[in-house]
Amino acid sequence: MTHDERVDVALEVDPWEGDVRLPGFFGESWTAISAFHTLLVDEGVRRGLVGPREVPRLWERHLLNSAVVVPYLPEAGRIIDLGSGAGLPGIVVAAMCPGAEVVLLDPMERRTDWLLEVVAALGLPNVVVLRARAEDVHRELSGVAVTARAVAPLDRLYRWSLPLLVKGGVLVALKGARAQAEVEAAARVGAKLGGGPAEVMSVHAIDGAEETTVVRVVREVVRGVR
Repeated sequence: MTHDERVDVALEVDPWEGDVRLPGFFGESWTAISAFHTLLVDEGVRRGLVGPREVPRLWERHLLNSAVVVPYLPEAGRIIDLGSGAGLPGIVVAAMCPGAEVVLLDPMERRTDWLLEVVAALGLPNVVVLRARAEDVHRELSGVAVTARAVAPLDRLYRWSLPLLVKGGVLVALKGARAQAEVEAAARVGAKLGGGPAEVMSVHAIDGAEETTVVRVVREVVRGVR
């Protein structure tokens, strides 16, 4: 990105900044979410965890986008956020689901260092940051839900996520426009790993926000036991 391009991006204003509906939507988690937004704008960009071009659309494309998974998650138990990266959706989920334990799982040290700093800065007591690949913790980590955003195509995501779920646990994945095609292509892999039929839903957080595609899959079978 050239200097002029950086200046142009810096001059762009997020149309959702200051929207009076945001505090009401996030409710009791608003203080933490607002502080997280500030961290993403400042340190997140500087560390290369958020692209400068994403700053003017952080609320809609990242924070509100992450929040749409919350209604599909259990209120308690362990939620594993796969490939947490900058903390989307994991930090948002942790702030909005205080009764759950949220494990932020990522294999990269610079990302887990960032996540540890964010958790400390926001004062989130229900978060565990774990540096590991999903496949390396299949035998030692399990949860009632797994979240994932822009991690991998569904066939690969099933292989990483479904073994982390207890029977009845749910995978809630944020996907793009090709979600239905991914679901069809990955159906055999999902069934082999005990996943039930995938639900594909178009949802939005607040009126006027862009729609987000959510894929929801329940693990119905674990080790051949229904």
